[in-house]
Amino acid sequence: MAKQTKTPRPKAETPKGFRDYFGTDVTERTEMLRRIAEVYDRYGFDALESAAVETVEALGKFLPDVDRPNAGVFAWQEGEEEGKGDWLALRYDLTAPLARVFAQHRNDLPTPYRRYAMGPVWRNEKPGPGRFRQFYQCDADTVGTASMAADAEICAMLADCMEVVGIPRGDYLIRVNNRKVLNGIIEGLTIDNQKARRLKEKSFGEFLDIPLSELTFVDPEAILRTIDKFDKVGANGVLELLTTGRKDQSGAFIDGVGLSQDDAARVVDFMQSRGNSNAETLSNLRKLMGHDTLKTHEEHGAHHIGLDGIKELEEISDLLTAQGYGPDRIVIDPSVVRGLGYYTGPVFEAELTFEILDKKGRKRQFGSVAGGGRYDDLVARFTGQSVPAVGVSIGVDRLLAALREKGRIGGEAVGPVVVTVMDRDRMVDYQAMVAKLRSAGIRAEVYLGNPKSFGNQLKYADKRNSPAAVIEGADEKARGVVQVKDLVLGKKIAEDATLEEWKERPSQAEIPLDDLVPHIKALLAGDT
Repeated sequence: MAKQTKTPRPKAETPKGFRDYFGTDVTERTEMLRRIAEVYDRYGFDALESAAVETVEALGKFLPDVDRPNAGVFAWQEGEEEGKGDWLALRYDLTAPLARVFAQHRNDLPTPYRRYAMGPVWRNEKPGPGRFRQFYQCDADTVGTASMAADAEICAMLADCMEVVGIPRGDYLIRVNNRKVLNGIIEGLTIDNQKARRLKEKSFGEFLDIPLSELTFVDPEAILRTIDKFDKVGANGVLELLTTGRKDQSGAFIDGVGLSQDDAARVVDFMQSRGNSNAETLSNLRKLMGHDTLKTHEEHGAHHIGLDGIKELEEISDLLTAQGYGPDRIVIDPSVVRGLGYYTGPVFEAELTFEILDKKGRKRQFGSVAGGGRYDDLVARFTGQSVPAVGVSIGVDRLLAALREKGRIGGEAVGPVVVTVMDRDRMVDYQAMVAKLRSAGIRAEVYLGNPKSFGNQLKYADKRNSPAAVIEGADEKARGVVQVKDLVLGKKIAEDATLEEWKERPSQAEIPLDDLVPHIKALLAGDT
């Protein structure tokens, strides 16, 4: 008989790209989400919790990794015995599920429908430093109105959220752009290329000096993906990527989009057209669109969408100004693109402007913690009818990291008061004592380990970062008193105090049992 091999023990480790969240991480996130939810609620948005699993068909091909549609989700196929053999996937954001929810329940929902949602999302992408396959998002969306008031409201609400969680004015900026303006620029490039190509082919090179090879088909999506890297590579980097290409930091060569130098320069000029005020920026955009110099009907048609985008930005700016949100908080910035393919109009980002040090000790700005925009075609996938919508998504983990950088949160969480066990046969007394503390709103627990070693009980309390330990032996029980050991003060005394100071400021006090609750409250408040 063959010797049976032992089944190997599973490794106790999280899968690659995932992490565990402990105590403080969870409580700080919960508190931050509570504050954001209060803002959303104040603006009239209702909570929604949709399913974590959607059909791949419902999610659609809208992952940020546009070169691998549907490859970036965690998906599996149902067995025939379980259903229809559908492909299911964990949601990769909270917007695509909203489109399905609204299409499915639109007859029962008010229009416009204003909802907010908070929860984890999953992306099957390569993990990296600070980049996980599971992370939290916090969204708010308005579905069913084309009014720019909805877009302005989202921007104002996003500014309020930054301040309510602890990012002060001056440390953040909501930057707003419109994809229609950029689309107008790109369509203008397409027409210019096509007209020149037709003229070049017709004239056999007699009237144009531009080589035919430079008159290429303009790929709008490739341009959008390229200029979305503006913050990372700068104007010169984008110019190289739009034309012949460039080497990245590792030395690898990245192929360019293939635009001519003049066309690429026009796009970069658009990205850098932000003025000293929103009015100046809008004026710069109008000049770039050339609305005063358009001559042909074809040119007017190509630039019409861009001019519409400028009008929408102007309306958003006026609405925000009327509400008291000036350019010190919300500003029009043509360099904002947003990578997702479903945006159809205004787009915006919340950028934190304060500096941090990277791993090499270099100063850099913290960057974006939220983004969103208008997506008027997403619900139409289900209904066949265009349904206007606009929304924003806050990156919860990024925002928490920012708050830690600012010192707004962080440090050890205060643990529970620990009632020690001096006599295991008197567990009823200890449980009654801890019940009084809890009834008074004090976080407390009875030590449930082996009570044989009192030293181990105090070590446990230290490990829990407990503010105090309560001690009641047989002698204390007979006299109706308890000993309360101030563990916070005890640590300070042990670290800093001299022997004389320790004698003057004992960290342990004997009090009547009936005074336990007020004494602990005073200790927690720092009044003892």
